[in-house]
Amino acid sequence: MTPPPTASTASCEADFVVVGAGAAGLAAAWTAARKGHSVILVERHRLGGDCTWTGCVPSKALITEAKKVKAARDLGFDGDVPWERVIGAVHDRRTHVSTDEDEPTLRSQGIEVITGQASFTAPGRLSVDGTTVRASKAIVLATGTTAALPPVDGLADARPLTNDSVFELTSRPGRLAILGGGPIGLELGQAFQRLGTQVTVVEGESRVATKEEPEASRVIQDVLADEGVAFELGSFVASVIRGPDGVTITTEDGRVVAADEVLVATGRRPVTDGLAIEKGGVELTDRGFVKVDEKMRTTADDVFAVGDITGGLQFTHVGYDQGQLAVNNALGLIPMSYDDRVVPWVTYTEPEIGRVGLSEAEAFAEYGDHARVAYMPIAETDRAKVTGETAGFVKLVAGPHTLVRGLAGGNLVGATIVAPPAGEMIHEVALAVKQKVITGRLAQMTHAYPSWSLAVRETAAQFFFEYRGREARAAREG
Repeated sequence: MTPPPTASTASCEADFVVVGAGAAGLAAAWTAARKGHSVILVERHRLGGDCTWTGCVPSKALITEAKKVKAARDLGFDGDVPWERVIGAVHDRRTHVSTDEDEPTLRSQGIEVITGQASFTAPGRLSVDGTTVRASKAIVLATGTTAALPPVDGLADARPLTNDSVFELTSRPGRLAILGGGPIGLELGQAFQRLGTQVTVVEGESRVATKEEPEASRVIQDVLADEGVAFELGSFVASVIRGPDGVTITTEDGRVVAADEVLVATGRRPVTDGLAIEKGGVELTDRGFVKVDEKMRTTADDVFAVGDITGGLQFTHVGYDQGQLAVNNALGLIPMSYDDRVVPWVTYTEPEIGRVGLSEAEAFAEYGDHARVAYMPIAETDRAKVTGETAGFVKLVAGPHTLVRGLAGGNLVGATIVAPPAGEMIHEVALAVKQKVITGRLAQMTHAYPSWSLAVRETAAQFFFEYRGREARAAREG
């Protein structure tokens, strides 16, 4: 690697140049460095990216604090928890995680960090604030996404909160309206409600968590409603107006929601501003994301893109895997393709929603009624009876293949779990989906009693015989 730029140098070079130091970019940089290659990592803002500073880490820290408050109230302890204490804990945990990604740590791992805006000046060539930066093997783009404001009258002028600003609040709002009933809206909605804020979730669709099974949507909405969260569903927002007493949200069908603050959780847009991406020969999709193939290659030679900027599943673990894969492919090692059909994801409400593979409707679209579905309410498990946490279910979806004629088994192709630890339970099923495990293997697998995961085995048993009065059925369209 050529020396880092100084006042007297106008260029530098490394085997790999990674633009963006979020999860995907860090994974690419670490992978290349561990394989003995020189790496320049360019970041214009903060090392660690959205996940560390405005996404996964602070949101899960806030959720943890909110769970503590709810547990205390369930035991009869009352009173408000100072917001300064809550947000202070969030910031402390965020800082703790960031120490694994700071500049001294990265330099000790053989990664040169340059702070600044990277821009293409020609195919295969970048400039960072006037300094030419070259890669002898590959450039990896990993600039991520940022919160997108929907085109709603008055919204931009209403100073809305997004994930970029909500964790910097100096006081807890008394009333919070959340636009969007997806994972971010539901997670933060439940957390703020538990901390004492009156939350209203406004969602244009007829149900929340629209990417999940309808049963999951119903369970989570019911749980949050029982905790006091209000819902306005089935009508999109027409206007948001900030006045002296807060904000007023009006929906297209005339419903009005009053709040002190409004949080936008309706979607993300790619961060490509400043990259001069057209000069690099890199094509974008119609939605503005970087176009890639299954190897994470862009339309430009020796330029890869990974993580949220590619427009696929926007999860930290996806970006991490793609960062590793892109470097391996750039080095010409065993070609690897990314398959998002076997990626698990989790919504960290309480109970959690874990999902992998095909939903029932998707399986029906692919296999018709040859696909089979097994379903078990979590309330029927002994663990739920012991803990009193009875909201949720396990739903397993199997393909049409049967190992033995007359047995309605088949390979597991998808699953949804709603349970307190669904985020941990889903990985057993994700491995089964990835490895094309037949449902009989899950039904035969010994699970510790009375674990939550025992529900997976008990649900899988329905593919072969009636269990607890239930047996697998043919998939339905939706």
